[in-house]
Amino acid sequence: MSNTTSERRKKAKEIMSKHGLTLKEWARRHGVSVNLVNAVISNKTSCSINKGHKVAVLLGLKKGEIIE
Repeated sequence: MSNTTSERRKKAKEIMSKHGLTLKEWARRHGVSVNLVNAVISNKTSCSINKGHKVAVLLGLKKGEIIE
């Protein structure tokens, strides 16, 4: 998994670009705030539970399962 902020940003950009989405569009489609996505990418929030976990998994920054 990506550890440094630059690696995390690169991975997130790859995922969003693959789907032709901006960060704002990606966040809206997944029902999360742009601020949360930025916090996850910057490794400034816990990604162990709830929406932070969901964002990290969807961006490929963390292995895991999303149960809603």
